[in-house]
Amino acid sequence: MRLLYRASPWRTLFTGDFPSALGAWPSVLTPLRDALNALGPTPSLAEAHRWQAELVEALDRLDLPAWRISQLISDHNDWLYRRAVELSLNEMQGQGWGPPPVAFCVLTLGSVARHESLLGPDQDNAMIIADYPDARHTEIDGYFQALGERFTQRLDTAGIPLCQGHVMARFPMWRKRLSEWSEQLALWTADRRVKRVQQANILLDFHPVYGEPALAEALADRVARRLPHAHLFLDEMAALLLETPVALDRFGRLASGGEGAPHERAINLKHRGVLPLVNAVRLMSLRHGVTPPDTRSRLTALVMRDVLDTERARALTVALARLQGLLLAEQRMALAEGRTPDGWINGARLAEDERLLLRHDLQQIQAVIRQVRG
Repeated sequence: MRLLYRASPWRTLFTGDFPSALGAWPSVLTPLRDALNALGPTPSLAEAHRWQAELVEALDRLDLPAWRISQLISDHNDWLYRRAVELSLNEMQGQGWGPPPVAFCVLTLGSVARHESLLGPDQDNAMIIADYPDARHTEIDGYFQALGERFTQRLDTAGIPLCQGHVMARFPMWRKRLSEWSEQLALWTADRRVKRVQQANILLDFHPVYGEPALAEALADRVARRLPHAHLFLDEMAALLLETPVALDRFGRLASGGEGAPHERAINLKHRGVLPLVNAVRLMSLRHGVTPPDTRSRLTALVMRDVLDTERARALTVALARLQGLLLAEQRMALAEGRTPDGWINGARLAEDERLLLRHDLQQIQAVIRQVRG
């Protein structure tokens, strides 16, 4: 496992304005150039979101692995978020709201924050607001409530649905001053109540996408200092790992079907493969003060701290990559067939070697869950 980090130039694709391919690009990048030329240099939010499937097709033609494509999908989602916030701020300026009264930071949460997003995510976001006097709460929070409502509605209109669980900055639960987030974190982690652990789990994978990143860094520092000592909370988080078992039956065979299955051979690879791995690695990271939000970087950091051995970390990294590959292939097929991408794969379509590798990867995830719970 390579432990030295080297930034990929691919990750700069969506860091600024929307990229343009109208100039001279190397011929090897023709699929991406053609996709960008087809979209144009100034797409609307909805056009840019619909284009994401073409982006994935172009990246696949460039032979990028699914885990890298997942990062770039997430980077593209970051761009969509930034654009939605910018458009909302401009609209508010035009309506006389003025500039933001204090510093703020919009966060993405979950798989988008971990830069492990695939196709078809809904919204999971939050907002940190710089501390201000209580006497100004109505004025200042009213401004950011309006901003949260506007940018989340824009994303919904563009094709990224509102979160059905209300995990969005338009709601007070997910829009707080930095000091209030610290108090909320202290409350959630004080004991081992299931609901509080579930809510904290939503927050603990976050990434700053717009605004003042120092606010997100301050919150990450509070998490790193508090969580390793929140033993009851971490014990309950470990117990909850059993709520998302991997897709293996008691004989170690692939387990298909279950609640919400589209057919009897369907395997819920998101909830019974990716999420158990993500949850276990997050718990290990919290115990040892590891701060990166993405699973691959967390595994590397855990090796550096002698929490995981190199072979185990490599096996889990490879397992995550293969799970992402299976899910992305299924999601692309769903789009081609006019279906909505989701977290299920069709087990009947797996070749024998794919079935064997999937069983092996799920067994690796099962083993690390046992290690974490022990």
